[in-house]
Amino acid sequence: MGKVLQLTAVIEREGDGFVSTCQELDVVSQGRTVEEARLNLVEAVEGFLEAASSSEVRRRLKKETYIMPIMPTLPRPRIKVAVRSKGA
Repeated sequence: MGKVLQLTAVIEREGDGFVSTCQELDVVSQGRTVEEARLNLVEAVEGFLEAASSSEVRRRLKKETYIMPIMPTLPRPRIKVAVRSKGA
């Protein structure tokens, strides 16, 4: 059995399905469900690791990836003021 890597899957809804991305290797897959997208991503990453040269894996593998929430401030809605002309 080979070495097991712990990588990150980001899965997002896109239309009727889901797109899955391995952030550390920039590998992408998809599926009809979240679980199918995850499993397809594992298969795609394993295929990449099998086919790529060790130098390509080293070049693409990001050593540190941080997934964390951010809290940006939304701009306040602009209030539209109706301007009446004198003749109306």
